Amino acid sequence: MSAPLVVQVTHRYTAPAERVFDAWLAPSLAGRFFFATRTGNILRCEIEPEVGGNFTVTDRRPNSDGEESVFDAEHRGTYVEIDRPRRLVFDFSVPPYTDQPSRVAIDIVAHGVGSCELTLTHDMGDSRYARQFEEQAKSGWAKMLATLDKELFTRRIGILS
Repeated sequence: MSAPLVVQVTHRYTAPAERVFDAWLAPSLAGRFFFATRTGNILRCEIEPEVGGNFTVTDRRPNSDGEESVFDAEHRGTYVEIDRPRRLVFDFSVPPYTDQPSRVAIDIVAHGVGSCELTLTHDMGDSRYARQFEEQAKSGWAKMLATLDKELFTRRIGILS
């Protein structure tokens, strides 16, 4: 058995640590970055923001076979630790790719009043699956953190009645 594969990405935000942390637990904002992809469409984002609570994010994506068909990727997790605004830990799986959950930890360090640095650490385990998807996972998490950065400052324009 080989050592577990750990993927780590870091992103610096010009936003308070509390705002960045809260984005991970607020369905209205999380649904705009949490597992969102350029070609996908988030259909559902349900979050129970408590230790032992679950989340489900369903993303409709095009199949990779080049056809015009789509599939729904269901990202599931259970919160293990919630320490606002410093640390969020959850066990994570994406059936049918794997039913074995892996552990994701998000650590946020404030740098003054209006900025912080987030480090996401994903312990992917020691399976062949983990090694096969190492680069895809690292790239996906990095893109997700960058999308969060954009969503924190997006101005939504609506029609006033």
